[in-house]
Amino acid sequence: MTEPTRVPDDGWRARARIGVVVPHADVGPESEMQALAPRDVVIHGSRVHFGAMRAGGEMDPKIPHAPVRAFVEPPHVDTAVELLAAAPLDVIALGFTSSAYVLGAAGEKDLFDRLGEHTRGLPITGTTRAAVAGFAALGARRIAVVNPPWFDDELSGLGADYFAEHGLEVVQHGPCGLPSDQKLITPEALSDWIRTSVARAEPDAVLVAGNGIRAVGVIDDLERDCGFAVLTANQVLLWHSLHLAGASHLLPEITDYGRLFTVTPT
Repeated sequence: MTEPTRVPDDGWRARARIGVVVPHADVGPESEMQALAPRDVVIHGSRVHFGAMRAGGEMDPKIPHAPVRAFVEPPHVDTAVELLAAAPLDVIALGFTSSAYVLGAAGEKDLFDRLGEHTRGLPITGTTRAAVAGFAALGARRIAVVNPPWFDDELSGLGADYFAEHGLEVVQHGPCGLPSDQKLITPEALSDWIRTSVARAEPDAVLVAGNGIRAVGVIDDLERDCGFAVLTANQVLLWHSLHLAGASHLLPEITDYGRLFTVTPT
């Protein structure tokens, strides 16, 4: 009797496919989302030029606000979404935090209404709307927001205003006190900074905002040691995307990245 041919994994099988729009020189969202994703959940990226980043992922110590707003203006982000939606995906995610800060809650809604016209009917989410859904699902009202060091105080304040518009009490916010360089931020340094500078505010939950900051590695230990829920930009984006994709049954397979994966959006 002939043995069946063994076919090595060729990457084509997928239980869910998520498309994510990212800044052109940033590898953070795709890297972290794929690391968290269960087997055969595949992340597909589309890139949009971001004027505050240079080749190799370099940025100024504090990013200017004009490129942040320009990132979500038509036509480039609309085209990126439309091209992603032409692929056989299940959901589309916008892997960019700071645009929601400068737009505010109403402006962000207008943005997603506009992008929704280009998704071929696929659901679409973004970092901050996923975070708001995550806080609600966890029953968290008092939150702290840890922003990347390349956000200035004004941008951080706009972020606090954004979450306040959604009825959340922001007990602490600000750029974290780490080097303003993606390559120099480590999970150990980020964890230490949150323990010493944020935990004293006694939030219900902490959000490490900014999709370009290396963050998912801090979640499990901080939750265990500090008691509050820990959300990060790319973690909430994956969580919300899987629910919108109708793949919530896969979430129990994610066991090392926080209690968020045990709850469902309300």
